[in-house]
Amino acid sequence: MTKPKTQDFRLPFPTRAMIINGVEVEEYVIPKGKKDVVLRALYPFHPVPSLDEDRIDIHSGKSFKVREFRVTREGGRNFLVSPFYEEGGGTVIDWMPLEPDYVG
Repeated sequence: MTKPKTQDFRLPFPTRAMIINGVEVEEYVIPKGKKDVVLRALYPFHPVPSLDEDRIDIHSGKSFKVREFRVTREGGRNFLVSPFYEEGGGTVIDWMPLEPDYVG
């Protein structure tokens, strides 16, 4: 028997409904004090960035602090998404380090 992936487990936080491309999905309401724990559990790459690092969502072209991430529940899985998810569908694989000369 294989252990379910972290993305498959429902996180222990309340959710609110949101509409993405006409489809209702759930967004977790994660307390600020739990953001680091959630990021470490769901971030699929190494190293895990600091909550204070800047990233750019390549789909929206907008920059953000990692601490602004959101987590949605869709199709029985958790997705780490940018704060601009509704605009372009930017998930964690679409976050790039911010170039020093980028103004966004």
